Amino acid sequence: MRSDLCGNVTEQKLDQQVEVCGWVDKRRDHGGVIFIDLRDHSGILQVVVEPDNAEAFKIAEDARYEYCLHVKGHVRSRPEGQENSNLNSGKIEVVVDTYEVLNKSKPLPFMLDEEAGENIRLKYRYLDLRRPAMQKNIRLRNKLTQSLRRYLDDMDFLDIETPILTKATPEGARDFLVPSRVQQAKFYALPQSPQLFKQLLMMSGMDKYYQIARCFRDEDLRADRQPEFTQLDIEMAFVDQEDILNMAEGMIRETYKKVMDVDLINPFPRMTYADAMQRFGSDKPDLRIDLELVDVADALKNVEFKVFSAPANDPNGRVTILKVPQGSKMSRKQIDDYAPFVARYGARGLAWIKVNAKENGRDGLQSPIVKFLDDDSLNAIIDKTQAENGDLLFFGAGDYNTVTQYMGELRLKVGKDLGLVKEGWQPLWVVDFPMFDYNDDEKRWDALHHPFTAPTCDEAELRENPAAAISKGYDIVMNGVELGGGSVRIHKQSIQSAVLDLLGISKEEAETKFGFLLEALQYGCPPHGGIALGLDRMAALMCGVESIREVIAFPKTSSAICSLTSAPSEISEKNLKEVHVTAIYPEIEEDKDA
Repeated sequence: MRSDLCGNVTEQKLDQQVEVCGWVDKRRDHGGVIFIDLRDHSGILQVVVEPDNAEAFKIAEDARYEYCLHVKGHVRSRPEGQENSNLNSGKIEVVVDTYEVLNKSKPLPFMLDEEAGENIRLKYRYLDLRRPAMQKNIRLRNKLTQSLRRYLDDMDFLDIETPILTKATPEGARDFLVPSRVQQAKFYALPQSPQLFKQLLMMSGMDKYYQIARCFRDEDLRADRQPEFTQLDIEMAFVDQEDILNMAEGMIRETYKKVMDVDLINPFPRMTYADAMQRFGSDKPDLRIDLELVDVADALKNVEFKVFSAPANDPNGRVTILKVPQGSKMSRKQIDDYAPFVARYGARGLAWIKVNAKENGRDGLQSPIVKFLDDDSLNAIIDKTQAENGDLLFFGAGDYNTVTQYMGELRLKVGKDLGLVKEGWQPLWVVDFPMFDYNDDEKRWDALHHPFTAPTCDEAELRENPAAAISKGYDIVMNGVELGGGSVRIHKQSIQSAVLDLLGISKEEAETKFGFLLEALQYGCPPHGGIALGLDRMAALMCGVESIREVIAFPKTSSAICSLTSAPSEISEKNLKEVHVTAIYPEIEEDKDA
């Protein structure tokens, strides 16, 4: 139906016949000659309909925005001075011989070349996807996927599908449940990840597996979450952590080169979880920002100011400082505006000191809190932070976890507000995660990664001191975004049973939920491990967009609604009975305080 794409018709086609299709991007009538900017995914081509072609001219007079056209014509140079350097086809135009309207278009609900609200864009997603920005995003995502596939195929990984209808297992989020018609009162669960199946594949002798896997999690949404998402899932047998990190790093480095023409640092830096939390207040630090937290509890244990001395003397407390070079230029209002920001993350306040002239001691420091601190403490603070004149010091004090979180968020916000984020790409491996995180509310241990992550210690040490246990888990971070994570898995049944026991899962519950895995571990299970990369996040980062909705063809809203199809929708009583669902709970009014 077409010989060329619009954006590919250049001066190399001069005096040749071409056949193109696309949408009317603009129509102009100049002195009896009709000019149409015809657009397809490759770009824009100027089409000229002259009045001596009476049949085509009559039809073209009716051309409107987004009419779908099929045009045949010959290529000629544009008149001198009328070239458009912004287009690949900017030096030529196509003079129409035959002109066909494939389909007319109603007036659009929004203009494709103007900013529109996300709700209307998602409702008419098929129109939104015509926009060059969305075309670019989706095509870059395809290029990303193909590059990853080629890399893994070349390394002899097997592309293997795993079930979508499976068994509900606890993996950190709620499952989406599917009632069974043939097995009355029983439900399938949509997989949160292919975790257990990929482990079983290693036990099956498949050696190296990958899958572009669809995953489902019923959790609260945000810019980087969707109820259904895509990850690159990878598993390898007879490997240790170093093998997996080296493979994944090589894949990411080659992918960035092929997709973005970017040479990433080699090797990627590595940082322990403990170091990341202490220095940056995050397990996914953005290393493009040269700001770090400095702990000063030792300098403040004996001050009378209880806001600092209490957490400084508490084993579970933390007193830390974020030094902002030349931050004293900020106004009092700018500084005070950060207090409500950190309050969102649990801060009760945000103390600060401006270092105006450190050589003058306390007289060279400006802050409401200076009067509460003795000279020795002030000097120690200046020394520990290596503060210089013009610097601003923000203080975080209180419970360790709370302080770490809000000071980490403050670091990011200050870095962005003051333009301290460097250009470029900064990958990072975060390693040596704790095995467990203690759940104060339920008085039990939770798995920090997932229950199938191997510890670095043996079973006796694990049971004796779970708080100190370090896992063989790791995350890959890019520019402060967690692209993915993985671990070396537990391959011995006794260790797996010990972990489930520490998580408060009884033997009976473990048998019910994981019996098939526990049994499989007893049949010569090899050491194995892997990693999963969030394909949506990776694509969004490459495209330079904040939300993964911008790189997904048909995403859900932040309320988990498909605006295009109006899903989820009500189901008829007949259909519910077929799957043995006999009662519908009445609508529950939302908690206004939630």
